[in-house]
Amino acid sequence: MPEKHLYEYAVIRIVPKVEREEFMNVGVILFSKQADCIKMRYQIDEGRLRVFAPEMDIESFREHMEAFEKVCSGCEEGGAIGSLDIPERFRWLTALRSSCIQTSRPHVGLSADLEKTLDDLFEELVLI
Repeated sequence: MPEKHLYEYAVIRIVPKVEREEFMNVGVILFSKQADCIKMRYQIDEGRLRVFAPEMDIESFREHMEAFEKVCSGCEEGGAIGSLDIPERFRWLTALRSSCIQTSRPHVGLSADLEKTLDDLFEELVLI
């Protein structure tokens, strides 16, 4: 039987007007300390985003999501935050903030296949 890994995940949300507290799910970050793993998936559905927030600068949003991805992957372009270890990067990415990109509070689960779990979460929480 495959080993199950404890994981945490958070939903990435776009919040065009923070004061209104309206959001649209755009991605998922999955983290497992046991598996030494942090991954994210996101999708920018421009048509849906233009209906949800017509005044939003989609290119700026795209740049912010790319920065999140760089921090998540730990690449040099992620700056000082990108050089942190995996648990610290996850905590930084999911920290409470008042900005146009926010994350849900982390949730936990067990998985024998983290890649499939990330795909399933992304489909369930973002694409549907």
